[in-house]
Amino acid sequence: MDIREALYTTRAMRRVTPDAIPEDVQMRVLDAAIRAPSGGNGQSWRFMLVDDIEQRAKLGDLYRECIDVLWATVYADRVESAGANDDPASVEFRRIINSVNWAQENFATYPLLLFAFDRGDGSGGSIYPAVWSAMLQARADGVGSSLTTVLNFKNEETFEVLGVPADKGWKMSCCVPMGYPTGKWGVAKRKPAHWVSYRNTWGTPVGFEIDEPLWP
Repeated sequence: MDIREALYTTRAMRRVTPDAIPEDVQMRVLDAAIRAPSGGNGQSWRFMLVDDIEQRAKLGDLYRECIDVLWATVYADRVESAGANDDPASVEFRRIINSVNWAQENFATYPLLLFAFDRGDGSGGSIYPAVWSAMLQARADGVGSSLTTVLNFKNEETFEVLGVPADKGWKMSCCVPMGYPTGKWGVAKRKPAHWVSYRNTWGTPVGFEIDEPLWP
């Protein structure tokens, strides 16, 4: 797959089928992850693949509780506002809510979960490039993914389910549910780059405009 196609179409794909992901695909996902840049070449990361049905069920229960907490706290104002308005931003956020709620109800059916852990990587400068490489490789094999950190609301319980030692300094960076998407790949709609970019000093225009995606 062309690298630009992967970059432009690897967006959050939460609605997926329960079809198993072959081992060779899983191997490529992990091998791509560990090739990412690592600060000081410390490689202070650990990855865990979860496909056991009982493990997924336990994690699904935790995820369901975490999403309830998310809507009631972090996004409480946006949830309330989105329910009362028909402006484009509210319509888009309702779509996101529906997508996340699908994941909430179907989390245990994701055929593969990728957990990433780090130790001493406070900025995330090593672990998140590795996770993104894993997601790009998954995309190259036709596998959809979506990064979530919401299980940190139930960090202790998640560690217990996964058997992660609580006294070794490991931090759960994220969980990436994976599966073959039920929808179509496409370029995500975003504010144009020149709306959110500056040159040399804050507020100074970047000097060009990109009104349409540069791929395809």
